[in-house]
Amino acid sequence: MSMSFWENPAGSAAGDHPSIAIVHGRVYTGTGVVFDPGTVIIAGGKIQAVGGDADLAGAVPANARIVDARGKVVTPGLIDPHTHLGISEEGIGWEGWDYNETTDPVTPQLRAIDGINPEDEGLKDAARNGITTVITGPGSANVIGGQSVAIKTWGHVIDDMVVRQPAGMKAAFGENPKRVYSQQKKTPVTRMGTAALMRKALVEAQNYRDKWERWEAGGKDPEKKPERNLAMEALLPVLRRELPMRVHSHRADDIMTAIRIAEEFDIVITIEHATEAHKVAPELAKRHLRAVVGPNMTSRSKVELRDKSFATPRVLYEAGVEFALCTDHPVIPIQFLPLCAAMAVRAGLPEDVALRAMTLNAADIIGVADRLGSLEPGKDADVVVWSGWPLEAQSQAEAVFINGQQVPRE
Repeated sequence: MSMSFWENPAGSAAGDHPSIAIVHGRVYTGTGVVFDPGTVIIAGGKIQAVGGDADLAGAVPANARIVDARGKVVTPGLIDPHTHLGISEEGIGWEGWDYNETTDPVTPQLRAIDGINPEDEGLKDAARNGITTVITGPGSANVIGGQSVAIKTWGHVIDDMVVRQPAGMKAAFGENPKRVYSQQKKTPVTRMGTAALMRKALVEAQNYRDKWERWEAGGKDPEKKPERNLAMEALLPVLRRELPMRVHSHRADDIMTAIRIAEEFDIVITIEHATEAHKVAPELAKRHLRAVVGPNMTSRSKVELRDKSFATPRVLYEAGVEFALCTDHPVIPIQFLPLCAAMAVRAGLPEDVALRAMTLNAADIIGVADRLGSLEPGKDADVVVWSGWPLEAQSQAEAVFINGQQVPRE
């Protein structure tokens, strides 16, 4: 009988993390250090040691399972910081379309975690192909779409897969909100309307915050306690700069509108998609803003994509902008994330930078670099053994470990 995707590998009970030593591989730590040949020692779901074979020969536990990676490449698990995995399910049609609540253009109270099916085929594709962590969240129909969540791609109960919840507040500029709501004869039907709704929501959140602060300063009289508003509550971490607003913005003018509003309200944003970010790279650099670039492996399916270019990551790199790469799954199937990086390399991005854009940079941008993105002691044991250089089309993820457990191939 073939192993179910959700079963643990043979020899480990549920929740058990046996010692594993991946030896003799070309180990890319994600920090710029490469060990060739190198060893990665895993125990308790964490990375215990990383180094050269000779240096760690005496550190391998006697009862460790040995994975011989001779002639292969070992990397951190890849990270996609912008997807709709689990809420835009594959193969089941409209029943799986849970990513856009197109009844109200401002819905910060929505939580992606409430709509994710962990048995989505896309999540299985991610895990089996070396993408071990993703951000998934609402789509771009709404001006403010709701909270995204960072999750591991292997698991059975979504709550156990969470890395960061919430991981951001989705917002959108450009053509999507105005297209959706112009059909309903309601605001926004223009870019001005989108920006106005964004400002309105943030001002209402400020007023809500001030109301609660006055109540608390006034002695917390139960008779005067303000009524809770879930939408406004969801925006408070954004106002406190604890939660970034992840802003869908393709065109350069939309990117600048997002920046303008962020500066007005002193909030943290990341530029998501960043299709024309190459046109305003100096503006991003001088503000120390970060970008998530993609999906680039598509046709110019709408006006906003007219000037898309695989050179955008290179231009951002040369300008000193920190960036990551994304598939926007299901726009590009999640397993093609390394090919997106390969196309950026073809357009001039250094290979090591492309790998970093799927590992440590991505982890940093989504706020989990203390746990993920590099092979360092103490971090989660998310490790991939590749048949060759992962940016080459013929390379395969031959062994994938998430939290120290190997993902079954079937």
